[in-house]
Amino acid sequence: MNLNEYKGILVFAEQREGVLQNVGLELIGKGKELAKSLNEKVSAVLLGYNIENLAKELIAYGADEVIVVNSKELDIYDTEAYTQAFSKIINDTKPEIVLIGATTIGRDLGPRISSRVETGLTADCTMLEIGENRELLMTRPAFGGNLMATIICPDHRPQMSTVRPGVMTRLSKDLNREGIVTNLKVEFNHSKMKVKVLNIIKEAKAKVDITEAKILVAGGRGATAGFDNLELLANELGGVAAASRALVDAGIVSHDRQVGQTGKTVRPDVYFAFGISGAIQHLAGMEESEYIIAINKDKAAPIFGSADLGLVTDLAKTATYLVEEIRKIKAEK
Repeated sequence: MNLNEYKGILVFAEQREGVLQNVGLELIGKGKELAKSLNEKVSAVLLGYNIENLAKELIAYGADEVIVVNSKELDIYDTEAYTQAFSKIINDTKPEIVLIGATTIGRDLGPRISSRVETGLTADCTMLEIGENRELLMTRPAFGGNLMATIICPDHRPQMSTVRPGVMTRLSKDLNREGIVTNLKVEFNHSKMKVKVLNIIKEAKAKVDITEAKILVAGGRGATAGFDNLELLANELGGVAAASRALVDAGIVSHDRQVGQTGKTVRPDVYFAFGISGAIQHLAGMEESEYIIAINKDKAAPIFGSADLGLVTDLAKTATYLVEEIRKIKAEK
């Protein structure tokens, strides 16, 4: 393999039902940062059906080129169809780096593509940097989040990684940006498509996406007995309740609300940490929050070192008091 043939950065711009997912925009932002070090361009891959209108938005968020595959085979996500389309783009364009969001779709698609194009894949990355020899330094949690491992792919291209949503920052939208839109036709091998979607049944209640919340009220081991109060507080504030791994392991909260290295990375405007000690695994998932308020009975809890405001007090009484006070203020308006 001639590594010098591979140039540029390719980002998977995931869309669902015609709506771009934030993680793709975040990766375009990170891709622009990496591309500056490499003196290369960033191309976004847009797969789907009747989604051409999304190309301009991707350019506005920083893509230099958008490669569009508009096909009925891609209307509903199908691993094989998406893999065939994406693999063709990689084989045709020979990118140096490929970035995919570590969503349910990305975690399924990334490994299949890396196998098809015979390269490596570093999954669930939280940090990406360019090394001295143009290699991509891909950092991810290892051993249950107890340490961080930086992985390189020196002998194969492209260098591929899936990246957690919420870790990177998207660029400001610039509607005056100009870019190239390339429409690519793919001849699908239908004999390899063994799965057929007969029907899609949506959950009556959509899962909460804590990465999108502006206000998060999170509980840790110290809030095991009072998580209902935290949910009430979150509702009154117009936010979302989240948790540390301790409450997820205890079966009190579902994994989709977990913050931390083994959960999700969040960047809310305000982050309430009730009964969270402040282990490094948890801090890695929320330390970029704009304003952190820590409430803990232990004045020596490490979380206070990262908090903008710290309260050493009873958790349950504090949550109840805040709910009552917020309701009073709302009633007065």
